[in-house]
Order: sequence, then structure tokens, then C-alpha cells
Amino acid sequence: MKEEVKRWWELAERDFKSAQNNFNNADYYVASLFCQQSVEKGLKAFYLKKFKEIKKIHNLLILAKDLKLPKGLIDKCDKLNPIYIETRYPGASGDLPHKKYTRDKSQEDIKNAEDILKWLKKKI
Repeated sequence: MKEEVKRWWELAERDFKSAQNNFNNADYYVASLFCQQSVEKGLKAFYLKKFKEIKKIHNLLILAKDLKLPKGLIDKCDKLNPIYIETRYPGASGDLPHKKYTRDKSQEDIKNAEDILKWLKKKI
């Protein structure tokens, strides 16, 4: 089980690096998507460690509440949560993802993901 937790965590860290790389290349919606994905995988690593199973959902808010993250981090998960749908489906947010996700929005997503991942790393 411990090895599987490590694998999920390693992928979470790799996705966060991909978020940063895409941000640096001005691919903001992709950067934001990788922020959401990194947090999802980080939460699932912690979930696996804590409950010995993976919860097969993409909802960060549910995972964060199940894991009893601090309220401030739950709020950050809530902000990242819609990214999964908005960046994958044209028109899900009223506009194409590459038009909606700006540098500022993506930078906020990176900061939120970084804060959550830092907290999770202490728990993994």
C-alpha cells in the first residue's frame, strides 16, 4: 500500500511541474488543468494512506472534506474544483478554455495548488 501512495504522490508532483511549465509557455488553461489534476492526485494519495482505498471521483471538495483538510485549504479546493470540467469541455463555462483562463487566473490556481500540496506533503 505504501508503494501505491508514493506512486500517486509522485504523479501529483509531476503534474504540478507540468502546470508550472505550461504557465511559463502561456498555456494558461492547461496550467490550470494540471493544477487541478495535481491536487486531485495528491488528495487521492492521502486518501489511500488514510483509508486504504481510492475514492474514484474527481470532486476535490468531497475528497478534501472526507480528509478533513483545514477550512482554508477546502476553500482552495473549491476554487480549483470546476477546472476539471471547464478546461475539458468546450462551452462548459460559457467560453472556450483558452479564452477564459488568463495569466492571473492561472497564477492564482498555481498558488492554490501549491498551498494544498505543501500541506499534503507533510501528511503523506
